[in-house]
Amino acid sequence: MSREEQIWITGLGTANPLGNDYATVAENLLKGKSGVGPISDLDLDEYACKIAGRFDPPPAPRGWTAEAFARLDKIHQLILWCTTGALVDAGYWDERANLRVGIVLGLGAEWPQAWERDGHRGGDWVLAPRGDEESLVRTVQTQLGLMGPATTVAAACASGNVALAQGRNWLKRGWVDICLAGACDMWVTPLALASFGRLRVLSRRNDEPTRASRPFDRGRDGFVMGEGGAMFVLERADRARRRSARAYAELAGHGGTSDAFNLVIPNADPGPAAKAVRMALGNARVNPDQIDYVNAHGTSTPVGDSCEAKVLHTVLGSSSSRVPVSSTKSMTGHLLSAAAAMEALVCMIALERQAVPPTINLDDPDPDCALCHVANESRAHPIRVAVSNSFGFGGNNTCVVFRKVA
Repeated sequence: MSREEQIWITGLGTANPLGNDYATVAENLLKGKSGVGPISDLDLDEYACKIAGRFDPPPAPRGWTAEAFARLDKIHQLILWCTTGALVDAGYWDERANLRVGIVLGLGAEWPQAWERDGHRGGDWVLAPRGDEESLVRTVQTQLGLMGPATTVAAACASGNVALAQGRNWLKRGWVDICLAGACDMWVTPLALASFGRLRVLSRRNDEPTRASRPFDRGRDGFVMGEGGAMFVLERADRARRRSARAYAELAGHGGTSDAFNLVIPNADPGPAAKAVRMALGNARVNPDQIDYVNAHGTSTPVGDSCEAKVLHTVLGSSSSRVPVSSTKSMTGHLLSAAAAMEALVCMIALERQAVPPTINLDDPDPDCALCHVANESRAHPIRVAVSNSFGFGGNNTCVVFRKVA
């Protein structure tokens, strides 16, 4: 791929359990700080899991008064904070009305949350969904005054990677001048906690929340839910160079497969997920031995982690003992539809800081998950190519590749 055809990430906005700005998130990430704690605003006496990774409410973003912003639903606030922050960070806030700005938003909780709220009021939207509610992506597009295509994608835990891939494709096709792509989610609700609890996939370490998420550890007992999101400004490299823009990374490649094995259980056959990773590497023109860091999907479930280890062994071969791997869900919890976007941000931090963030709570590595783990403390390491896996419910297997911009 020529330098002019490259797609760069030149702006970002985030709110997540490690902070509401890039510098804070980077500092906490590399310190191995956990953002998981008790859930204090819900009555969870009868629930198996009472902990989650949550973020501090952000202040009103550019263009909003504190009073007007406070009247919005929390998920609406999150999306506005992330999208506005990304445009400001990229230097496009004042120019946005003169550009074709696309939005691809990964978001899984929008309608289930509306149905849950309605159900608590005695309504029946879940049985007869309403058609007169405007989608949040369309609302935010109007509020920001953006002119370009806008869509929501829901591919479970892979949503953020699908959004980045879609935004990259829009730019390559010339449909937009720049694109906002990423994902946001807030699903720490009674219904979600009950549903995942009944599936027995949530950790029950309620007495030690910061140690509950334990990807690849022999003592892992399930994932911890999280909330937050990250949105990114994507643009062609030639445009970014002309305006001397800062580049966090090149979005070098993506790949995806759907194995439709089971609605919630990972496929024990590593083939379909490995194919997604190989597709991403091929799309980026990267060989497995050129990978410098893998941000694993690593949810902290007994089955999921061992399945992903098989995928990485399949793709990396002998390099699996050399390429550093970590799961930052150990610090943030699992952001569900926003997980891939959060972990894309992690890869950008790793590329900029030339350091691999740790998998915290990895005290007794499971022999079934034998990889080159970076356990408990970050590690300085030269990183030019970073890979992020996100494997979602329903067999949504995705991988994205980021490259350091010289």
